[in-house]
Amino acid sequence: MEASRLTSLFGRHDFAIRRLHSLLGLMPIGGYLVFHLATNAAIIDGPEAYQHRADQLHKLGLTTIVVLEWSLIFLPILFHGIVGLMIVSRGKRNVLNYPYADNWRYTLQRLSGVVAFAFIVWHVFDLHGWLRWSWWVENVARPLGGARFMAEEAPATASAAIGRAWWVIAFYAVGVTASVYHLANGLWTMGMTWGLWTSQAARRRMNLPCAAVGIVLLVVGLGALGAMVRAGRLSNLPDGAAGPVRSAPAPAADHASPRVLGSAR
Repeated sequence: MEASRLTSLFGRHDFAIRRLHSLLGLMPIGGYLVFHLATNAAIIDGPEAYQHRADQLHKLGLTTIVVLEWSLIFLPILFHGIVGLMIVSRGKRNVLNYPYADNWRYTLQRLSGVVAFAFIVWHVFDLHGWLRWSWWVENVARPLGGARFMAEEAPATASAAIGRAWWVIAFYAVGVTASVYHLANGLWTMGMTWGLWTSQAARRRMNLPCAAVGIVLLVVGLGALGAMVRAGRLSNLPDGAAGPVRSAPAPAADHASPRVLGSAR
């Protein structure tokens, strides 16, 4: 009895924690990823469409957004990410000795989870500085290069942040790809975890739907990324060369209060 407990990562709560970890990966985290990518895809229709989407989201009000963010986004992501890292640290990867498809999926699922979690932590700081407190934003986040996004100037500030260097664009592309793969493949593995499809035939049938979800989300995510970078470059062209993106005002004292985060990031 005691030996079996020692071999379990979470002791007697192992079953419940792993099921909660799996469930949060689908809802709300997976649902939010779909919503987030679809929201950002508004930039494909132009800066005005993206700004309109950002304005709609921020009309919810600061208090409402803070409650929704922490209860439905940040805390679930932290739980899912930390538990996932603990699982990865105990897992054994042997794709070189057993290069089977399921073994590769097992390894890529965990690798993509680590990359996605690191990307999300960096992304939230880069655009929003993690916390909303005025003192934190002005004295910690901005001096360290974070909190670049301003909701009132969503297209200009988001485009400037993402397109400021080639490595930032590359990191966003890798982060989006890892996040999408982790969700799409996670749908497939979640079905086995919850006993929805356990036979070989059932798992083969679910390959195509899960792959389709991943492909659609990846096209949306990378399409939005490309449009964001292009919008930033067009905004730097000489007057009259292209429709300008709304430019961000220079940081001043009247921007000392933390901004609403929302989903248009």
